[in-house]
Amino acid sequence: MVENTLAYSQFCIFMAFCYHTRYMTLINVLPVLQIILSVLLVIVILLQRSEESLGGAFGGSDSIDTVKNTRRGSEKTIFQAAIVIAILFTIVSIAVVVTK
Repeated sequence: MVENTLAYSQFCIFMAFCYHTRYMTLINVLPVLQIILSVLLVIVILLQRSEESLGGAFGGSDSIDTVKNTRRGSEKTIFQAAIVIAILFTIVSIAVVVTK
């Protein structure tokens, strides 16, 4: 019985150590991941094609041609990548705040 109790206590200490080191690595990795995602997000946003000037941002139109273009090919891929990276950046930012 004593051997079982000793083994159980050693197991609990081992699990607490594993949890602590796993938690510490998460705290160290999240800010680095946040920086990487922010740089990627800036790059992906800058790669997107700008079709409207300032008037388009407020609902108006500055150009004579007001036909909407659909995104195709690499433009669609870059647009979807920007959405995914923005969502991941938001999740990682919330996780950084929660872990501190």
